[in-house]
Amino acid sequence: MLSMSTNNLSYNDQGGTDSAVEVGQETTPTSSNAGAGFGLFSVDFKKNDDLKEMLESNKESLKLEAMKRVVGLKKLVYVYLVRYAEEQQDLALLSISTFQRALKDPNQLIRASALRVLSSIRVPIIVPIMMLAIKEAASDMSPYVRKTSAHAIQKLYSLDQDQKDLLIEVIEKLLKDKSTLVAGSVVMAFEEVCPDRIDLIHKNYRKLCNLLVDVEEWGQVVIISMLTRYARTQFTSPWKEDGVFDEHSERAFYESDEEKTRNEPEAKPYMMDPDHRLLLRNTKPLLQSRNTAVVMSVAQLYWHLAPKNEVSIVTKSLVRLLRSHREVQYIVLQNIASMSIQRKGMFEPYMKSFYVRSTDATHIKSLKLEILTSLANEANISTVLREFQTYVKSQDKEFAAGTIQAIGRCATNISEVTDTCLNGLVLLLSNRDETVVAESVVVIRKLLQTQPTQHSDIIKHMAKLFDNITVPMARASILWLMGEYCERVPKIAPDVLRKMAKSFTSEEDIVKLQTVNLAAKLYLTNSKQTKLLTQYILNLGKYDQNYDIRDRTRFIRQLIVPNDKNGALSKYAHRILLAPKPAPLLESAYKDRDRYQLGTLSHTINTKASGYLELSDWPAVAPDQSVRNVEVIEPVKEWAPSLWKTGKSKPAKSSDDKFYSDSGEEEEEGSGSSSSEDGSSSSEESGSDAESRVENSSQSSEESDESSSQSEKSSSESESDSEKKKRKTKTPLQKKTVKPTAKDGDSDGNVAKEASSSSAEESSSDSESDSDAHTDSDSGTEHKKKTKSKAKPKVEVKSKKEVSLLDLGDFTPAPVTQLKSSILSPSLLGDLEGMSLSNVSSTIQVSGPAFVPEKSHDLLHRMTGKGLSAQYQFPRQPCLYQPTMVSVQISLTNTSDHPLEQIHIGDRSPTGLNIHCFNTVECLEPEASVTVFMGIDFNDSTQAANFQLCTKEDHFSVSIQPAVGDLFLPITMTELDFRKEQGKLLGMNESSATITMAAENMTSQPISRPVATVANLGVVPSGQDDIHRFAGKTASSGAVVLVTVELRESSTALITINTEKSVMGSMLLRDLKQALAQA
Repeated sequence: MLSMSTNNLSYNDQGGTDSAVEVGQETTPTSSNAGAGFGLFSVDFKKNDDLKEMLESNKESLKLEAMKRVVGLKKLVYVYLVRYAEEQQDLALLSISTFQRALKDPNQLIRASALRVLSSIRVPIIVPIMMLAIKEAASDMSPYVRKTSAHAIQKLYSLDQDQKDLLIEVIEKLLKDKSTLVAGSVVMAFEEVCPDRIDLIHKNYRKLCNLLVDVEEWGQVVIISMLTRYARTQFTSPWKEDGVFDEHSERAFYESDEEKTRNEPEAKPYMMDPDHRLLLRNTKPLLQSRNTAVVMSVAQLYWHLAPKNEVSIVTKSLVRLLRSHREVQYIVLQNIASMSIQRKGMFEPYMKSFYVRSTDATHIKSLKLEILTSLANEANISTVLREFQTYVKSQDKEFAAGTIQAIGRCATNISEVTDTCLNGLVLLLSNRDETVVAESVVVIRKLLQTQPTQHSDIIKHMAKLFDNITVPMARASILWLMGEYCERVPKIAPDVLRKMAKSFTSEEDIVKLQTVNLAAKLYLTNSKQTKLLTQYILNLGKYDQNYDIRDRTRFIRQLIVPNDKNGALSKYAHRILLAPKPAPLLESAYKDRDRYQLGTLSHTINTKASGYLELSDWPAVAPDQSVRNVEVIEPVKEWAPSLWKTGKSKPAKSSDDKFYSDSGEEEEEGSGSSSSEDGSSSSEESGSDAESRVENSSQSSEESDESSSQSEKSSSESESDSEKKKRKTKTPLQKKTVKPTAKDGDSDGNVAKEASSSSAEESSSDSESDSDAHTDSDSGTEHKKKTKSKAKPKVEVKSKKEVSLLDLGDFTPAPVTQLKSSILSPSLLGDLEGMSLSNVSSTIQVSGPAFVPEKSHDLLHRMTGKGLSAQYQFPRQPCLYQPTMVSVQISLTNTSDHPLEQIHIGDRSPTGLNIHCFNTVECLEPEASVTVFMGIDFNDSTQAANFQLCTKEDHFSVSIQPAVGDLFLPITMTELDFRKEQGKLLGMNESSATITMAAENMTSQPISRPVATVANLGVVPSGQDDIHRFAGKTASSGAVVLVTVELRESSTALITINTEKSVMGSMLLRDLKQALAQA
């Protein structure tokens, strides 16, 4: 709201805008919209009459301001249409022709914006028009418009699914697009519309792999997810026992058929498909991405697709993500928990990263505990148990209970420490915290089932503690142990049953059920002592309120008490009730989560979510890999002169010669895409803005074509060992030259790339220009210089033309271009001298208060404060701590008979409230007083600031409620400046009212006094006796507040308030009316 109001001021005020725009101050599109919205719906209808003059003005800043107003109106109309189109479909249809015209606009931003809004209007009758617009946009010259068309596909599909076949044709066309800007959006459309049409991906698979590093981060996540599913359907499993993964898999990519035949063992082990290896190699650099979602996507790809000995590559990157905020930690830890169950060795070296911190949230602690338990083994169990001992003492009861369960899991998984864990849990039975005791009992019960014969002492110890344990689950566990092993404690079990018979009616249902079971088992093993007790308990259960207990009681009575009807069944009662039970298996809650793909919502919630696409099983036999081969069109020699307009063109060599020749290889190293090997730099580039991608779209498409053709050659042709070494040694050089080629054209490869990119829109095949570029790589230095001189201006012109893409809004780039050049002009620099960045003139200065009210307000009453009394008032001085704060003076008095120590400010609300607290008052003697100052940023609101005033022993909740007049600072200005500022704040920014004044207030001095009492405003000199002016600004945002009191006939006056803070203006008007009307 603050940014909206601030920008509104700048848009309604030409002078303020001049200063803001000419110094290059940038405003966000959101703020611009909001500001334009306030101005456009102003009451002042003449405000936009000067648009024509501003557009024809010689001053560039005025032109820019006029364009912003026009575009602001356009954007508001777009938003309104999208919001209300479904409710008022007939009116929405009237705008369709306008959008159809905009789709033909020469500006790519307007074309894209029109398509975006048209596809967002959810009116079924315009579906054919939307379909036609999407088809045309898919063939647009601008990659930004093509990207928008890919987004529109999903909107149209959700509106009318009958268009699926036509949309698939558009998707198929866009999948062939070589622009990195389009790739992510079209794959997202593919996933939404036709995720089962794997055949559309075959021809584009290698291109997508090579483009992956240069796609924006959102697109990388989508593409990686899709390629993971694709790879599971096209390649065989790399997880075979006899598979060869390291050197052989690398050879499989490079070496010739003869070498493979010679080096292969006769057993024919698993050999990785070159396209499978291409995917793994090109996603590996993305592990260094700054985007956590990208890193997580690559990690799940490696988990589901990579050989087992290569999966550990992702470990360090996942551990790095644990430094992020807790939402990211939660997802990453969930995935690590699933991974660590199957492959403990991956994360064992990083065990310390999973130690619980005191600042961790409970759900983060639980996940770290889960991972530590999974990683525990014979070597590190002592360290883990030491950690667990600390966690048991945690104040977080839920976490402490989870730790006890983790100790139980360690005891069952590692037999060497079972006794140690059991003894430790028995010691916890003496803990004061009943939650810890209850959880210990439950875990001990499970552990005793594994070795019941050895631990009768523990059962006796638990029976002694029975009276002190109140948690129902713990009591039920002890009763179950008594009944299950009643023959080992024949003296204790009947006594426990006697105690339970007394308290049966007051116990929880789970305890009652176990009491009935205990009675039945003792009746069968020791009927002499327990027969009457059993009958008594069964009679109580017969009339219990819970039907489960009534049913169980009737069943037990018929089972254990023989009679004529059930004699046959009672013979088996001992075998039924006292049958040996298998020991419980303590397993991780994350054991079966790997049935869902890692990193998905379904994996997080452990339930199949809507839209989840399951990973298929590996095929037993790999499908034909030739479906991914792309035909390379032979270069047409006649086109070479059109591509190279300088020097003589040599006859083109064959592609094979170029591939194997040194010069060709150097060309390829210099200009080809090294996306798969350039790790850190590529990941940094992948995080760049979408704007820069549009700017270099044709260049990116050239690189993608080169890289895809290279991958085809490398998968179909072989290379000698010496060439492999040469490629490896040249990789560092390649890393250095990739970045400069995008700008400077310093290498031959770059010259070729720039030349081919200049004709990319006219040529139907980028691979042809690529091959011509390589053919002419041997031309002389003179040829290079000429080409460089031609290529450079093209790059510069392109950047100027598309600089408007830095703002993906809808306004045209022309004003921005003029703005850039105007910033550098000497005349403008001269005009800027002495100008301020603020919208307020430099002659306006903050002054001292005209009047300081002596009235103070109660902050804390002495009775409520147990002797501490506090009062506050507003001194109306600029705050020393921060200029946006309001200064508050607080008087603290000790009315008790003992000293008060450590008086300070405690918790505050709302949470975002910015308060500068006073220094702690160490000691306040009886009857003593002290005055302290604090600063509060009220954010231009009269909402109370709530906080705690604390002493060493007590905390008191107090609040400071400001009057609207205390939120201002007085300013001085001339009458001319006042009128100028007032002219900027008309329409919705103006509030006025006519009042009848008291007779004694009709002179200048009496008017100034009540106005200054109500609000902290400065007096502005006035040349008219009947008009009084006052000025100030809000402390927080610095918004100007102007008050005019115009005296009229018959004791009436017109009060006018101008400020962009319309709410504050209304409140101030109310207070001034009340003050001036009183005598």
